[in-house]
Amino acid sequence: MTFKYNNPSHSKKVVSAVLAGMMALSAGGAALAAESTETGKGQTATVSNTAAPTGLFSDIKAGYWAEKHVYKLAYQGILLGNNGLFRPGDAVTQQEAVTMAIRFMNKENQLNDSTATALPTNMEVGNYFKPYVALALQLGLIDKTEESTVDVSKTSWGQKQASREWITKLLIRSLNKDAEAKAQNNQSTGFADNDSISQSGKGYINLAVSLDLAKGVEGNKFNPTGSVTRAQLATFFSRGETLTDTKYANTSTGYVTGLKDGQITLVVDGKAVNFAVNSSTPYFTKDSESRASSADVKLYTKVQVVGAAGTASYVEVVDATPQVESVEGIFARSLSGNKIGLFVGENYETYSYDEATAFIDQNGNAIKLSDITTDSTIEVQRETFSADKKTVVIRVKSGIVNKSDSGVIAEVTASAKTIKLTNAAGTTEQYTYNDNLIIRFQDRILSLAELKAGSAVKYTVKDSVLQTIELSQGVEQSVRGTLVEIGGNQSTLTFKREGGSLEAKLLVEKPEVIINGIQDATLNDLISDATNGDQVELTLNSEDRVTRIQVVGRQMEPMNGASVVSYNSKTKVLTVLDSNKKPFVFTLDDKTKLDYNATKPTLAGLESLLNDGRKLDLTYVGTRALSVKVIFKYEGTISSIDTAGRKISLLSGSQTITVPYSTLPSIEIYNKSGASLSDLKIGDKVTVTLGSNQDYVQKVALNTVAQFEVVSVETNGRVRVKSDALTSQFYVDQAVLTSETGQTITASQLTAGNLINVTFEGTTPKAVQVVKRTLAEVTSVDASSVTLKLFNGQSETVPVSGTVKVVKSGSTLTTLTSLTVGDRVEMTKDTDNSTRFRVLTVMSKQFWSYDGVGNQILVKRESTSDTNYRFALGTGVFVHQGDNTLSVQSLKDNDNIVLYLLNNVVLEIQKQ
Repeated sequence: MTFKYNNPSHSKKVVSAVLAGMMALSAGGAALAAESTETGKGQTATVSNTAAPTGLFSDIKAGYWAEKHVYKLAYQGILLGNNGLFRPGDAVTQQEAVTMAIRFMNKENQLNDSTATALPTNMEVGNYFKPYVALALQLGLIDKTEESTVDVSKTSWGQKQASREWITKLLIRSLNKDAEAKAQNNQSTGFADNDSISQSGKGYINLAVSLDLAKGVEGNKFNPTGSVTRAQLATFFSRGETLTDTKYANTSTGYVTGLKDGQITLVVDGKAVNFAVNSSTPYFTKDSESRASSADVKLYTKVQVVGAAGTASYVEVVDATPQVESVEGIFARSLSGNKIGLFVGENYETYSYDEATAFIDQNGNAIKLSDITTDSTIEVQRETFSADKKTVVIRVKSGIVNKSDSGVIAEVTASAKTIKLTNAAGTTEQYTYNDNLIIRFQDRILSLAELKAGSAVKYTVKDSVLQTIELSQGVEQSVRGTLVEIGGNQSTLTFKREGGSLEAKLLVEKPEVIINGIQDATLNDLISDATNGDQVELTLNSEDRVTRIQVVGRQMEPMNGASVVSYNSKTKVLTVLDSNKKPFVFTLDDKTKLDYNATKPTLAGLESLLNDGRKLDLTYVGTRALSVKVIFKYEGTISSIDTAGRKISLLSGSQTITVPYSTLPSIEIYNKSGASLSDLKIGDKVTVTLGSNQDYVQKVALNTVAQFEVVSVETNGRVRVKSDALTSQFYVDQAVLTSETGQTITASQLTAGNLINVTFEGTTPKAVQVVKRTLAEVTSVDASSVTLKLFNGQSETVPVSGTVKVVKSGSTLTTLTSLTVGDRVEMTKDTDNSTRFRVLTVMSKQFWSYDGVGNQILVKRESTSDTNYRFALGTGVFVHQGDNTLSVQSLKDNDNIVLYLLNNVVLEIQKQ
């Protein structure tokens, strides 16, 4: 049974709040603290009659879905603590329901202990509850004759769980609609279980239905004997407050007229009331169950504050619409008696102001009335919640500004030709500029691009247009040139400006070096040379020091397939023949980048390999070797495999490389043991490793890409993964790792649940990229796009072009139209970069319990032979009822739930 607010009249509002709060079986609800706990029939435990402190109840954690209601009712004293516990999921008893109704109605002042002794003998309740039940009988909230027939053989009347029908009677009578309800007793309720509803209860249920407040539960049933939880009961009292005229001594509702650090001011019944607030004050809004912030409280909005002694313990925005009206006109002059005159259209009107009226300019900065010039366009805002309609704001919308000031650049928007500045007084101003704007630092004229946010400046404004901006200190700038020299102690840099002369600059302690293709580049990776040095872009800070060096061009030359003629280890001189047998001589130094079949190559290790005939790839500038790579492997695609001639040909770049083999090389393929040459085919991407003499093929590794889900990451670089429920592991310490946006990451930044594409060279991971996973519900689909509702409630339309894969019910389909509205899907990119949708498996179950240790849920078995009742929960499983997000701990025994699973892991739970 669900209820909604539909408020054509006051009484209808109250019924709505009552029924919605007390009986809705949705995830909404609020907290009801324990009144007392009876340990047995006739034995009553000690009752705490003190309001809950700021810690509230230990079983209501921060972020709990009913936290908002708990705060309000506890601070109002409606919820009283019982050893600091709340027990939100317990079924509410009849004595608790009656007691809370009396408190909510603010009728406790009518309690009389002497009348409690007159309770009917069958209406046994705890000592604490006796005065409340007695008063309820007097007020007609419960019927003495009806209650005399209640079966109390198994439990006392007070400890009996309150049923949905019984609660409906209690509430309708509390609204003084008993006669109206009884008049409908002879009418069928229209529910499928109408025969299960007592004859005396049908009128109350009919009344709720006729007011369009109640609807049946699943199967068009009312479930009259179903229980009501303590959390559902508390929802009524919290939400119902805004729909009744009941007043509470420590609760004030009014309009915000003042906001400043540590204080909020409300106008309540025509009087200003100040409340102290601090960082621990809880803020909420009427239409949300989640916490808000102090920034959500705006001037002239309607707010409820709960608190005593001038301190706000709870703040709720009741109506976020500012209660103001605006009048726009042309300012004429200020008048005596705190008035201003302005022309509104063709009419001349006057408006009063007082010491609380704010005067602001078009940038929102505070000004004085005397700062407003004649003929300025102004807006007068007046509050509408009092008969006085006081002027709260007089704002200049457009006026002439002529000034000189100092401040800091906040923002430059070239497209709109505007500049924001924070002036010396700390307020923000915005002005337009034109092509005549002069920007300078000392004797140097700067461009607009050199004007950076955060720069301290002096500025002049004429006719509201910026005229000059003078920087108080230098700004960050960029220059380009040829790198000539890095100083011996790496503290200076010499370069030649484009079209200019040599210049020397100081370096900051650790300047950033950016070289395409070199990760974590340093100053040692730069090429400095008077004629062939790197073309660089230097970033200079305000002190004219180099903070960043980016290589934008290099003059180096490549030489592939060179043969060593000789190498002198003393002079570090290397003589080679290029592929055309032309001789070249190069010098190696400590800056030469080395590469051979070693994890950490050294010059000493390389020298032993530089014998006659060794094949090398080099890059060089003049006679300086920038890099030397001993060719120990080739990468490319197989163009032919000649088993008779015992040779393999590869297409590598634009050249064909043929390498022989004497004995069959080892073949390495990920996830395939005992691979042979016959497992390779034309077009495969491979890496061919050569023997020590570079004269034959030693190993062929097939380059493949596979997709996995990360299970765990160990500190030694080993990653455990799973694919199609099979678990494996490998090391990624030598691989290049990137995020889903292409940013370089470390292995420690991988997390369980990540989907990754791994590029293998044989069995060795060479690259790992995180794949974006989008879990969502399909809301519409056509041949070229899918609209998804994400778990955060946002909608996203995804255009899909090229290859698409839809994995559904064990089959892989290739059209979007195989998706169905309502499908839950995981959208990813497959290893071939095609868009893939995996449709989640759907199961309807009844919840049993949650295993927090194993992060699993258990559901009710459908038969004694049913073994499929335990399900693992995925990371960040989405639990919800409608648009309300829940925690898995909030699910209760016998809750009807729908599970959405991928590889037998639950990714979404929808409570019915």
